[in-house]
Amino acid sequence: MSEAATPQPSGGTLSAAQGTAMYVGAVLGTGVIALPALAAEKAGPASLLAWLALVVLSAPLAAAFAALGARYPDAGGVATYAMKAFGERASAVVGWCFYLAVPPGAAAAALFGGAYVSSAVGGGTTTTMVTAVGLMLVVTAANTLGLRVTGRFQFMLAGLLVTLLLLAVALSLPKADTANLEPFAPHGWSAVLPAAALLVWSFAGWEAITHLAGEFRRPERDLPRATYSAVVIVGGLYLLVAFAVIVVLGDSASRSDAPLGDLMAQGLGGHARYLAAGAALLLTTGAMNAYYAGAANLGAALARDGALPGWMSRGSVAGEVPRRSLAVVSGLSFLALLGVGLTGLGAEPLVLLTTGSFVAVYAVGVAAALRLLPKGTKGRASALGACVAVAALLVMAGPYLLWPLTVAGAALLYLRLNRRRREAAGRATGQAAETAAPPLEKAPGTREAGL
Repeated sequence: MSEAATPQPSGGTLSAAQGTAMYVGAVLGTGVIALPALAAEKAGPASLLAWLALVVLSAPLAAAFAALGARYPDAGGVATYAMKAFGERASAVVGWCFYLAVPPGAAAAALFGGAYVSSAVGGGTTTTMVTAVGLMLVVTAANTLGLRVTGRFQFMLAGLLVTLLLLAVALSLPKADTANLEPFAPHGWSAVLPAAALLVWSFAGWEAITHLAGEFRRPERDLPRATYSAVVIVGGLYLLVAFAVIVVLGDSASRSDAPLGDLMAQGLGGHARYLAAGAALLLTTGAMNAYYAGAANLGAALARDGALPGWMSRGSVAGEVPRRSLAVVSGLSFLALLGVGLTGLGAEPLVLLTTGSFVAVYAVGVAAALRLLPKGTKGRASALGACVAVAALLVMAGPYLLWPLTVAGAALLYLRLNRRRREAAGRATGQAAETAAPPLEKAPGTREAGL
């Protein structure tokens, strides 16, 4: 099938506009809530270079995944591409890495949103945890209703989110002071790389919507449109907010626990912290909504292909709701949140685990794109450009790649044990059939051998 082939309806429900909203929710997500301040703490105004670099690197990465999704629309997403390119083992590894990255990522996102609420209304850790639990319940319920409801819900959230961010930037920029850009690199130029490592979390998500490719009305047309629109929207908003945080808040940006709230307060007054809390909830809900939807579809597809228990496979067909897989994702997310609550470690370990997993998924996904996409096509060119992005992300992830390596080992072990169980079951079935079969009658005039 060529890239110029006439797009055919898939029977899905998502439009290009809804797909754009899903992308914006998945990628913009919770990164804009806290990471501009964290990056500024690492590198000062030079952190803007890290933001710009990741925006540039994400463009070919997003385009490569869009080309794969348009050509092979399947709930398995990157796991399906790995299957086609490298076989069952690679598919299972990628699928497990993505599937098991979502619960800690969702828990961290919920905690970020909860922290904004507690900053506005008080209550400390209790408010944060209660809000996080509420967010998980809402997102689980929305996805249980199916993608038609989810797509419309996401479209509404993305519209409100973009409006609030633009409003915050527009109202605060009149108080900007360019003197806050100096010194530009107070911690040296080498600090830009650690800042960029933090920001990888902000750009995880370009692969998430590939799991929903089969749910688009016309994947070959709508998925690339949604991707290109989302790259422009997400990249522009990240750069705008990061720039505003630095030039408006100055040195206080690196000490802020709620930089978006502080930014809104500059333009609207102290009560804007309530508005910031609302925006944080919208951001968090949008990101979690997109990832729950993608992971639930992926889990069902993996179960269908034998990489997860078979009882999770219901809902792997486009148009169905994978409620069993969704229940597993939601349950693991609650366990991750419980672990953080009991240990008091905070969201940082969850963020690092999630980042390492997504970088591993990107690496295998881009390798699959190079093998599957025809030479001379735009998708293939995007995949070649994405190789640079993946190499940079691997350097940034560093030791946090140990987690996806552990998950990969578990996936391969499951495949091996599952294959042995199937073979043993097959042998048992064959033996039972032989035992149940009646003895063959001897033909007249014959004798048994050896007698």
